[in-house]
Amino acid sequence: MTAGQRHGGASMNGTGRQVVITGIGLLTALGEGPEANWKALVSGESGIGPIRTYDPSPLQTRLGGEIADFDATRFANRRQLRTINRGDRLALAAARLALDDAGLPHTQAGGDELGHRAGLYLGGNKSLGRTEQLIDELKVIRRPDGTADMAHLGRHGDTIMPPLFFVEGLPAGAVFTISQTYGIRGASTFFAGYADAGATAIGRAMRAVRRGDADVAIAGGYDDATSWWSMTLLDRLGILTTRNEMGQEAYRPYDRDRSGGLPGEGAALLVLEEKQVALRRGARVYAELAGYGAGHDARTPPTSDPQGRGLARAVRRSLEDARLAADDLGHIASDGAATRLGDAGESIALRTAMGSAAGFVPVSTVKPQTGHLVGGGGALNAAVSALVLHRGVVPATLNLDDPDPACALDHVRGSARESRPSHAMALARGIEGQAVALTLSRPA
Repeated sequence: MTAGQRHGGASMNGTGRQVVITGIGLLTALGEGPEANWKALVSGESGIGPIRTYDPSPLQTRLGGEIADFDATRFANRRQLRTINRGDRLALAAARLALDDAGLPHTQAGGDELGHRAGLYLGGNKSLGRTEQLIDELKVIRRPDGTADMAHLGRHGDTIMPPLFFVEGLPAGAVFTISQTYGIRGASTFFAGYADAGATAIGRAMRAVRRGDADVAIAGGYDDATSWWSMTLLDRLGILTTRNEMGQEAYRPYDRDRSGGLPGEGAALLVLEEKQVALRRGARVYAELAGYGAGHDARTPPTSDPQGRGLARAVRRSLEDARLAADDLGHIASDGAATRLGDAGESIALRTAMGSAAGFVPVSTVKPQTGHLVGGGGALNAAVSALVLHRGVVPATLNLDDPDPACALDHVRGSARESRPSHAMALARGIEGQAVALTLSRPA
């Protein structure tokens, strides 16, 4: 008898409130919405390609997962478009997609505000507003010799700088925009970081619904990771592959030939609801969100701990929170950074936390298809885990042709694997040592 059977899958929080996923809002280079993304994932399609929205030639890495035809005017009004950058626009769109997928009435669809029993928990990596407008405005301070005339900026800065530039650049800007758009008047929180940010947002939202602070929450992560500004920050950290000539085959997690990851822009937001509230309104339930755990490597970034000690702790805590044993898991949506140290450390952490079960629980990552969504990377894994439980199929890890013995796990390679897992886990790691694990269960 497994731990899950012994405890009946009951929540550890003592309130008896269970949290389920009823809506998935997805935007990636593969498409829009859970259906389009899922079809592309299981068929092995890739959204990776040369960066085309600007000239990436000065960069070492010139590949990524760009969303080619994203039309923000479908999701935002004219006033909002003047005050939010591309990452915020992706988040706003994903929120609408998630609410529609959950079948929740909202103001844009002619319904009421979501109200004070609704919460919003977001994770991202935003550090700047709309750079194109700023660059255009600052042209006037350039002298004939190309240098900046700071005296001119000081005298006329109030007319040169966009009036809402600093507001536009606030990291938590999407929290305001989504809350205002849908009348979310309950608890709201923003987490800044890498893949851990969106996953942390989901874990904290789960706790809020468990405690009774909210009956419904929108939670997840987003990032414009292929933008010029984001790429200039990521390009020299040593975590991205520079093998641009390989195109879609450049991102090779767990492979002997791996050399780093690739960024992808996008958003993954989930609608979480208290189970009985969801059932009373006849909602479709993708999965139950049963466990959340976190840990930290406590190493100098961007170097992760070779033993993955933060991740091992997160995995153990998440299983304890869900009252499951490691061998209850039927799938792990892994981090798959494709760095030499990161992939090996992740594998060691799973073997440490799970013991012998690590040898037979199917593991895969979709990042070679979507790119690494950075602030949205962990949230994307949570969405994939929910879809795996709902659909009964595990997507494969692309480009894993020659597995590294240091990364020995039951990797799903080649093509998607038919399965019917009862429980799954989504992992996320940050470049500053953060680690998050979310445990999901197939609804009874």
